[in-house]
Amino acid sequence: MSIEVGNKLKGKVTGIKKFGAFVELPEGKSGLVHISEVADNYVENVEDHLSVGDEVEVKLLSIADDGKISLSIKKAKDRPRRHNRRSHHRSSQNKEADFEKKLSNFLKDSEDKLTTIKRQTESRRGGRGARR
Repeated sequence: MSIEVGNKLKGKVTGIKKFGAFVELPEGKSGLVHISEVADNYVENVEDHLSVGDEVEVKLLSIADDGKISLSIKKAKDRPRRHNRRSHHRSSQNKEADFEKKLSNFLKDSEDKLTTIKRQTESRRGGRGARR
């Protein structure tokens, strides 16, 4: 398979650094899997997930102008879809209703606070609407 952005390739880990792992690709090319692209969860230490010599499947993310190749292990994994359109539609309707309720409560609280502040400042200044 040719080395093009978006392709999934097999490679071999050749080196590990704090910031990621170097992977040898076909055609003698080499690329970097950044620490953020090693696994779906938080990776504190790359060596907890990979070792030199490991065979890995990677997805080619980009090739820089200077020839540096950026790779991802986590994006190379095929993931099944977790929800269908109906459940997504229902959950988005619930989110909209929750948002509308929160917005309504926020506006009501804001109006109450503004009214209170307005009363306090007018009474201090002795302006119109002050109590006598």
